[in-house]
Amino acid sequence: MRIERLGEKALILRDLPCESFRIVNKLNHETTQDQGLLEAVASYETVGLYFQSPCADLPKVHSWLSQVALQPFEDDEQPIVIELPVCYEMGEDLDRAARQLGISPDNLIEYHLQNEYTCYAVGFSPGFAYLGYLSREILNLPRLSSPRVRVEPGSVGITGRQTAVYPSATPGGWNLIGRCPLELVNVEDEYFPVEAGNRVSFVRVDEAEFTRLKGERL
Repeated sequence: MRIERLGEKALILRDLPCESFRIVNKLNHETTQDQGLLEAVASYETVGLYFQSPCADLPKVHSWLSQVALQPFEDDEQPIVIELPVCYEMGEDLDRAARQLGISPDNLIEYHLQNEYTCYAVGFSPGFAYLGYLSREILNLPRLSSPRVRVEPGSVGITGRQTAVYPSATPGGWNLIGRCPLELVNVEDEYFPVEAGNRVSFVRVDEAEFTRLKGERL
């Protein structure tokens, strides 16, 4: 495991011995006040660490983090599995994305539904969960050449080997193949139900069910 500085009060961990979310969940859910850690944040292959005060003694920090990373993880701990309803009829890029992939829209939906995805990181905007990985049949769609100025909350997108649900209205360049009716984030209430390490599956609903569920919290 390698440590690099991100600033006086932040570090980044590389060459991890296990999935980044495992280390993050252990650090964030254990008592770390003695080390002055405010938060650990996962990405696909690295971990960001943010401290209360400047990190001067890197060898000491490295020793502490190595002990945490090398501790056995509970294999019998079952990850949280989250089901998200999706109305694919509301996916504005569904037909075009299917044509690019050389398959039918129904096939694209089928391949998107068949996987259970891991949340590897949360970022870009509050509550935006990066989910992987897509089935090989729908891999490698590029982002839009001109990103949208506004993507509606709940829009389900794919690009590369990832999928995600936009939790709030933001610009975005992913291919939109459906819409989720649920509220997935509320900054004022500090409501962020999806965390790195969670598992996510999608369930197809029609427009009537979308309307019935619209605005409910996950």
